[in-house]
Amino acid sequence: MHDFIVVGAGIAGASVAYELQQHGSVALLEREALPGQHTTGRSAAFLVDSYAGPVVGKLTRAGRAFFERPPEGFTDVPLVTPNAVLWIGREDQRASLDNVFTKGREAGAELSEISVAEALAICPVLREDYVAYAVAEPSAMHIDVAALLDAFLAGFRRRGGVVSTKAEATRIERRGDTWEVEAGGQTFRAPIVVNAAGAWCDSIGRLAGARPIGLRPLRRTAITFDGPPHTDIRSWPLVIDADEDFYFKPEGALLLASPCDETPSEPCDAHAEDDEVALAVDHVQRATSLEISHIRNRWAGLRSFVADRSIVIGMDPERAGFFWLAGQGGFGIMTSPAAARAAAALIVNGSLPEDLVAIGLTPAMLSPERLREHGRCGGVF
Repeated sequence: MHDFIVVGAGIAGASVAYELQQHGSVALLEREALPGQHTTGRSAAFLVDSYAGPVVGKLTRAGRAFFERPPEGFTDVPLVTPNAVLWIGREDQRASLDNVFTKGREAGAELSEISVAEALAICPVLREDYVAYAVAEPSAMHIDVAALLDAFLAGFRRRGGVVSTKAEATRIERRGDTWEVEAGGQTFRAPIVVNAAGAWCDSIGRLAGARPIGLRPLRRTAITFDGPPHTDIRSWPLVIDADEDFYFKPEGALLLASPCDETPSEPCDAHAEDDEVALAVDHVQRATSLEISHIRNRWAGLRSFVADRSIVIGMDPERAGFFWLAGQGGFGIMTSPAAARAAAALIVNGSLPEDLVAIGLTPAMLSPERLREHGRCGGVF
């Protein structure tokens, strides 16, 4: 018997298990052989204040201090490194870049409009005949996803937690005040089940008899390739198109690019498609002087959204003891410290931590009930 069962050991499940283990015993269940195999392990994560909606933005800023100054003993390596973001726009994208600048500043991001010459100074491969406008966010940071996930899991284990891998949930049933979860040939019991299964969250919800929240997994593709010969690319910014049609950034000694595709998908082990790979190459080569003759690696992951594209953190209104931590979209890594604290506090105390309340977050903003109230749950959107 445990106090909590967490289904899914990606960044959402690992972080909330880490927090909950302070309040009781947690069974952390992962269907794959290794935690973080799907979306978490395929994420090119940045901490970007301007790159999110209002709720996600608040969670991101609330977790910045955690990334910059982790708790004592949490990790031996830096979780983040400074890495500016550069938003670029063609002549016909002036309105889009103005929108990025206005919304980013309203969200509290440190944004500044810079000249094309200044943009080329920090990313010299940009084409002068392509880039007409640019906005810089110097306070952005690159997140070491592997180090973050490893630290959450190691901290969970130090607190006495156990991760069960190859433990796919095949039955979730409420018996009295206790949930029973069959996974990996074992039966786990606890009064609280936390659904942190990423793209599979609606599937886990159905298994528990809960109505779906309308989760929509969307496939996103990424490629890596060589930068210009004899060039140190490590100081280059993350370059994002004003309409978010593509981005590219340093990834160690290579460059990583994505066409920012959002192709609807069933929950699965996603793979890159040729058309989307070609689109990434085309976008980068039109915006820069880079010639991509050889792709080092290609992959895809699933970013899962609900109808309002905001994170879902809250107890199911119809299934007692069934808690949702879902719909992180592409923001699960950078929101994980604050989202995990929010989830643990709502589970244990029924309220949010005071610092999150102080920045304007409420349980209603996060609850799955908001989707059902507006008739946006379980349909096509």
